[in-house]
Amino acid sequence: MRVIKQTSEMARTAGALRRAHQTIGLVPTMGALHDGHLSLIRAAAKQTRVVVVSLFVNPLQFGPGEDYDGYPRDLKQDLNLAKAAGTDIVFAPHVSQIYPADFSTSVQVDGLSDILEGQARPGHFRGVATVVMKLFQIVQPMVAYVGQKDYQQALIIQRMVKDLGIPTAIRLLPTVREPDGLAMSSRNRYLNPEERRQATVITRALREAADGIRAGEHNPKTVADALRHLMTREPLVRIDYVALVNARTLAPLPRLTGRVAILTAAWVGTTRLIDNILVDV
Repeated sequence: MRVIKQTSEMARTAGALRRAHQTIGLVPTMGALHDGHLSLIRAAAKQTRVVVVSLFVNPLQFGPGEDYDGYPRDLKQDLNLAKAAGTDIVFAPHVSQIYPADFSTSVQVDGLSDILEGQARPGHFRGVATVVMKLFQIVQPMVAYVGQKDYQQALIIQRMVKDLGIPTAIRLLPTVREPDGLAMSSRNRYLNPEERRQATVITRALREAADGIRAGEHNPKTVADALRHLMTREPLVRIDYVALVNARTLAPLPRLTGRVAILTAAWVGTTRLIDNILVDV
């Protein structure tokens, strides 16, 4: 496995691979790799010739007071995990490589970026879209692999690719969960044992909401109220938002029909977690 830290070297390598007709698959990450990331890497290894994993904690997607400085970083462990999962190239640039001192351009996907996570974390998705665009330009992937846990983010990347004619296919793969159901996240390590136990209510509530819809409840307010009621039984859980929306557009639904995305964000202690589930009505 090769480790590249310079954008110029990564771009030259990607160009040579494309000229040799090698299919490049990209798994963009902020490091702190877990089994969710590794499932994306394994899928890329099965479907593409060269797997590139980016390890870059992107400062543009962190707001004031968020955990950029404290975000978990362990390059040695990440390299070992990436190699074992089938990675060919790790792209691990310094911030100055991605954002030079005179950097002044950003990418904004209107509409999808302004609601839910975008409303809770202003500027977050502009940072995501900007760094993903840079990674696509440098790595030149034919396919990029993203996880369903960050569902709104995945839709925004898909919209950016479509609107700007970027020749990269986006593969959305299912959320990988802990044995108790909690969605795998690099931030789970912030939770103490009691917070970790109470956090599992998020998954239980989402699954009960989905079961209610499948059983015939098509009133979004009824489902959302039941979901909130269950989550707030745990005293350390504070709901940020609950939304039942069209899974393609994230538009609110007056009545649940078609493919529905149930999205939620909640604080568990001082840690903010997001999760979702998709339901076909």
